[in-house]
Amino acid sequence: MVFAAKVSEIPEFGKKLVEVGGEQVLLVKTKGTVYACEHECPHQGAPLQGALVKEAGKLSCQRHGYRFDLVSGACSEHPECAPLKIYPVEIRGDEVFVELG
Repeated sequence: MVFAAKVSEIPEFGKKLVEVGGEQVLLVKTKGTVYACEHECPHQGAPLQGALVKEAGKLSCQRHGYRFDLVSGACSEHPECAPLKIYPVEIRGDEVFVELG
């Protein structure tokens, strides 16, 4: 696990792009839960930094509206699309740690 950011730096229903181990990772916080995922949409590579957090646990790409589950990475509306890469997260106090694996 590698330190990524402080929980307090990620707005509720918001995102923060960070670099972890030389890789860009998008942190997303919804209803107090922090998720970590790749920063590009697996559909066509659009940057997800501008994506919308539509509902708890879902991230919607701004380019075509593909909605990805932040737990599984799946896009239920387009099952043919490759899943979003999700990274394990551990919270220690106010610190977010991510495992790139």
